[in-house]
Amino acid sequence: MEVNLNEIVERSLAIRKRYHELEMQSNGKEWTLEQDALAYLTDAGLIGRDVMSFEKTWSKSNAQDELEHKLGENIWWLIILAERTGLDINSAVEKFLTKTEKLIGVK
Repeated sequence: MEVNLNEIVERSLAIRKRYHELEMQSNGKEWTLEQDALAYLTDAGLIGRDVMSFEKTWSKSNAQDELEHKLGENIWWLIILAERTGLDINSAVEKFLTKTEKLIGVK
């Protein structure tokens, strides 16, 4: 199934909203931006271990499923961090791609 970035952003924000509700129920407050950033960094680090498992240099069952999940989760976190800092992820990605294409000569 293929979805566009706008749909991914909308779905990501809806999931984060629900997590905020669950945080209020369990902790009495929502996670801060800093907590979200630390959760992202933790998940980003786990991709390294999942790639090792995928490459069979670290033992873990269902390595491909775990790697796929963490890659998706990391994209989700980046969308959340962009939204929480007032940045448009669509614009950020477009600007990055355009700048990098010009920098390295991709047409």
